[in-house]
Amino acid sequence: MSVWERGELSIYYETYGSGFPLLLIAPGGMNSVIGFWNRAAFNPIEIFSRHYWVIAMDQRNAGRSTGPLEPDDPWGGYAEDQLGLMNHLGIDRFHVLGCCIGCSYALRLIERAPGRVAAAVIEQPIGLSEENRAVLPRHLYGRWAEALAGPRPELSLDAVQGFGKKMFSGDFVFSVTREFVKNCRTPMIVMPGNNLDHPRAIGDEIAALAPNAEIIPEWRHPAELVPPAVAKIKKFLQAHTPTER
Repeated sequence: MSVWERGELSIYYETYGSGFPLLLIAPGGMNSVIGFWNRAAFNPIEIFSRHYWVIAMDQRNAGRSTGPLEPDDPWGGYAEDQLGLMNHLGIDRFHVLGCCIGCSYALRLIERAPGRVAAAVIEQPIGLSEENRAVLPRHLYGRWAEALAGPRPELSLDAVQGFGKKMFSGDFVFSVTREFVKNCRTPMIVMPGNNLDHPRAIGDEIAALAPNAEIIPEWRHPAELVPPAVAKIKKFLQAHTPTER
């Protein structure tokens, strides 16, 4: 069990393997925790720890990580957690692989520190579309807010719900703008989703906007598409791994 602490912040993380660092940012909405990788189409901990130093983490106020709310800049606060953990581990540059909400976290992380992310994998990103506009934002934080406020008397339910509402008050992928993605030079591979939480249109738009993006348009269904997609990710990461850290 590894924990990085800074003031009231406590981040639980696990590391695997060796080599160039690869930060994983898990699916699960506001309950983005390491364990959710077991439910994904493929488990990057098992696959990539053979060649990379894999760092997986529970995000703040999810799983075994805790900390205060930062309502002024929610996405920025999470990016600072991720960068703080990398600093704690002595890591300068790294790859990042995000799934679901992890894609929005990864994009904000790149915006905050573009020179530190060598390449990014964007797996079934969340985002706002005409089909999910009425249900998605509340769905992403509603149950999390109730579960978080319950055992923590210093947090009112109204405050936690207000935090969630502000976090998901934007459009597109919530954490960054289309203009940022259009000007983002970080190499990325995009794997669009195909349901209300992960609209196909959002993944397609990220891939179309980002100047150095590749897309894997079909990768999850049927299941036999997953291994070739993983092989493409391996090749992509290898191609963008610096020879020196």
